[in-house]
Amino acid sequence: MTSLPTWVNPFVEQAAQNGAVAWLSELRQQGLARFAAEGWPTTRLEAWRHTSLALMEKKTYELAQSTTAAADLVAACKQDEDAYWLTFVNGQFDAAASTLNTEKGLRLASVAQLLRDEPETLVDIYGDASNGASPEALNLALAQDGAYVRVQRGVSISKPIHLVYVNTDAQSATFTRGFIALEAGAHATVVEHYLSTEDYAGLTNAVSRIWTDRDANLVHLKLQNQSAQSVHLAAVDTKQEQSSHYESHSLSFGANLARTAIETHFNGQHCHALLNGLYYVNDRRHVDHYTQIHHAQPNCTSHEYYRGIMADRGRGVFSGRIIVYEGADGTDAIQRSDSLLLSKLARTDTKPELEIYADDVKCAHGATVGQIDEESLFYLRSRGLSYEQAYNVLIYAFAAQVVERIQSETLRQRATQGIQNLLPSGKEIGEQI
Repeated sequence: MTSLPTWVNPFVEQAAQNGAVAWLSELRQQGLARFAAEGWPTTRLEAWRHTSLALMEKKTYELAQSTTAAADLVAACKQDEDAYWLTFVNGQFDAAASTLNTEKGLRLASVAQLLRDEPETLVDIYGDASNGASPEALNLALAQDGAYVRVQRGVSISKPIHLVYVNTDAQSATFTRGFIALEAGAHATVVEHYLSTEDYAGLTNAVSRIWTDRDANLVHLKLQNQSAQSVHLAAVDTKQEQSSHYESHSLSFGANLARTAIETHFNGQHCHALLNGLYYVNDRRHVDHYTQIHHAQPNCTSHEYYRGIMADRGRGVFSGRIIVYEGADGTDAIQRSDSLLLSKLARTDTKPELEIYADDVKCAHGATVGQIDEESLFYLRSRGLSYEQAYNVLIYAFAAQVVERIQSETLRQRATQGIQNLLPSGKEIGEQI
């Protein structure tokens, strides 16, 4: 039996002061009760075997006091791209840096505003205390804002939708809860950015709840590049209806400890999901991706590819689970994890899993762990590259296979830029390739 950390109390009081409808107040109490009972996950839980949050017992966080000092980060993120933007600074909506006037069929809004003005919009999609692990229950209890994206039936959005979450208060904790809903036949691309100042050593707890109706198509890119002192805990929960298409591209380059849990449920036949990820871990940082794909209906496909680059004493974790339920005949599922170790002290833990209860299926999974190939390194050096250049070219080529699966050229460029920033002379290497 555990209890709530004392630092949580001001967050609970703030949520109560802002007011809430009865159904939300009840949900928050249920979330607090679950977290108080379970506490932070430990390695005794199978899903957290390689990622313990025991260190969180010693940490304390504060309420964010300011929404300033983020203009430069937001401007650098936007890069003058023609797109729609919703921006949140220290967990609060920034209307001046956001786009609320959009094309027909698209609605963008702040969750806090919806809870004040039309809470009935969220009552059926908000989630409950049983979702995910205990950090998600804490998010349910404390989240007060986030992005709301809804695309009407048959509408194809012409520009990407960017959701920017910026943290600047060094010791603060932020809890955001966002919603993305595509009605039947709708198409959209949504990009989530998680950024921070260099001195940010706080906690980001983010939940994204996604729904794709029949024949809808969503491309969802998540870019996490927060400071190396911070903790980033994220959950993505997706529901897919018949013949819907969901692409998830998760790139994690920052935070001291980062975990992203991605789960998708097939609620109709002929659904397709692509889960594609890349993570880079150096120093003593720890990055974890945990995925679950629920093949509950027949004739659905899922392709899952994750690649990790571990340097210094960094540790990368990938745990993927594909569940094929009884009656889900015609399932076609692929799961693969590849890890590149750049030092003798780097570590990777990878656990691809298939759980199959149907007969007529085609499923495969595998994992590789390796180092820089010396023969390839020798070949590149024989063509005039220095050792450093050849070394970085091989790392870039390993990572680029993930980027190639991103169909949008603009989004590929953003992902490529993130990879290049990790490597000395990265821009030069990218131009050579």
